[in-house]
Amino acid sequence: MKVLVIGNGGREHAIAWKLLQSKQVEQVVCAPGNGGTATMSRCENLALEVDDFEGIWQFSQQAKIDLVVVGPEVPLAKGITDYLQARGLLVFGPTKAGAQIESSKAWAKALMQEAGIPTAKSTVFTEANAAKSYVKAQGLPIVVKADGLAAGKGVVVAETLAQAESAIDSMFGGQFDSAGDFVVLEEFLTGQEVSVLALTDGSTIRALLPAQDHKQIGEGDKGENTGGMGAYAPTPIATPEIMERVQTEVLEKAIAALRKKNIDYRGVLYAGLMITPAGETKVLEFNCRFGDPETQVVLALLETPLEELMLACVQQRLAQMPPIAWKDGASATVVAASGGYPGSYEKGKVITGIQVAQDSGAIVFHAGTKLDNSQLLTNGGRVLNVTGVGADFKQALDRAYKSIESINFEGIYYRRDIGHRIAKTS
Repeated sequence: MKVLVIGNGGREHAIAWKLLQSKQVEQVVCAPGNGGTATMSRCENLALEVDDFEGIWQFSQQAKIDLVVVGPEVPLAKGITDYLQARGLLVFGPTKAGAQIESSKAWAKALMQEAGIPTAKSTVFTEANAAKSYVKAQGLPIVVKADGLAAGKGVVVAETLAQAESAIDSMFGGQFDSAGDFVVLEEFLTGQEVSVLALTDGSTIRALLPAQDHKQIGEGDKGENTGGMGAYAPTPIATPEIMERVQTEVLEKAIAALRKKNIDYRGVLYAGLMITPAGETKVLEFNCRFGDPETQVVLALLETPLEELMLACVQQRLAQMPPIAWKDGASATVVAASGGYPGSYEKGKVITGIQVAQDSGAIVFHAGTKLDNSQLLTNGGRVLNVTGVGADFKQALDRAYKSIESINFEGIYYRRDIGHRIAKTS
């Protein structure tokens, strides 16, 4: 079969890499792809933007694409699945109606409240002064969220009134464009965050291995939020007992609530969870696609062919599939970012050492890279995901860090404490 993967990040490189491990997958095309997907065997890049629905449809028809996999949230929120499905294509990814679960935090909060899904208390505002008055009345710390899509950066945990007011002003002032038309103020929860990516055909939903992300740019989980600076799986804090609760109290309730709204949701439902010190599990947010960089560590451990799971979701036969098979051990990824990220940064820096890193035992997933006359250059804020797989977390992290030392480009930055929570407990 031929698969078209929409997107150009590390998540999409990991999806293409995993698909190509199956004998059933003849070719993968990535639109637009990156420097890593451009160099994989049986994979090619297609110079189309993720929101060029007509171009994607025309190519899919000409190339006889069997399955379209949509990586990023933006084309899903714009309705790419609706557009392509209406023209007869099989698409892995929810419709525009289903993507609201990520594209509007206010909509998602209302869904959770209607379904009885445990979540942090929140209030939605359309005006800055009212939001600021609420903060003064509620007290600190408080979480300030842009309502719409903000590339994983539209969340501020405000510990002071000045931080809260600055975040409110920035969001209403257009920092995240229309994503800041509404601002959600949310109860601050303590504990550890866990990412649970689940596959669903709209009726059945199956969780993948739980992962833990590192959002902040600085070591010790300090500084600004990013799209993610590293991750590992399976995170031990998500015990079997907790995962059973997540299945029944979160995932199954969410799919039932979507069905109640006549939303046929097929693809990934990603639950961002907080596990409190008391062992409670509350949903911080839902996303409508694979997480990044969680996908890189989860797929590194997946044994069941990915295209079989995706087709089962699209064709609504996930209940008939055997249990998902996993490799023993653990995986971890460290993100190599451009200097200045998540703020302004320069592109076009020469990247060296990737082959040496791979020879050291790592899987190097490209995120913000491009090939220019056979020269690999930086082309984004998060540039590479250096991923190690091992018998345990120590071995996986050692492989990732040993390998990333071989990679260089001007301004390279990466956190040196990925996995610090499990290091303390292992």
